[in-house]
Amino acid sequence: MKLSKLILGVATSLSLMTSSSVFSAVKVNDAAPDFSLPASDGKTYKLSDFKKKYVVLEWHNEKCPYVEKHYNSKNMQNLQKTFKEKGYTWFTIISSAPATATSPAKQGYMDSKAANEYIKKMGASPTAILFDSDGKVGKALYGAKTTPHMFLINPEGKLIYAGAIDDKKSTDEKDIPGAKNYLVAAATEAESGKPVSVPSTPAYGCGIKYKD
Repeated sequence: MKLSKLILGVATSLSLMTSSSVFSAVKVNDAAPDFSLPASDGKTYKLSDFKKKYVVLEWHNEKCPYVEKHYNSKNMQNLQKTFKEKGYTWFTIISSAPATATSPAKQGYMDSKAANEYIKKMGASPTAILFDSDGKVGKALYGAKTTPHMFLINPEGKLIYAGAIDDKKSTDEKDIPGAKNYLVAAATEAESGKPVSVPSTPAYGCGIKYKD
């Protein structure tokens, strides 16, 4: 084998290893990776501060038609309210990249002022809107791919559901009443002490607008 081919092979292997590590993600039934992220309310939230509580992570892009489906219908807001009334923590996470010196902000990016105005306008009530501007939490830790992409963490700190919000892969609000809501089903089973029968599903929606 020529030296040039050997070097190319090594470089390719290293590239694949790096790519794999960048897109590595927690698996269902593993411990949910801890993180700290700034929020639109000016606070910083750390996942491990919410141990002994169920936690929902909802990846969000206000301009995604799949997200609009669940927000314009008030479905997501109703879920937030119901889950919070049961003592859950609900984090809405925005991983859309902010503007840089060479590129505009990615679709769905909001600063604190815009996020707070959005919450009020939509009647949303998450525990907090978190900003994952560099994508490290969404991409490297959780492997979040779409908006919405839902994750449910139990009081022991384990990820017990990851995937789509429901089984209707559409942007039509009329599909919501007849859909099976995977998040609700997982939470209901977990609360009753049963194993989650559908712990993961393929997420559907708009691709998250990470910085790279």
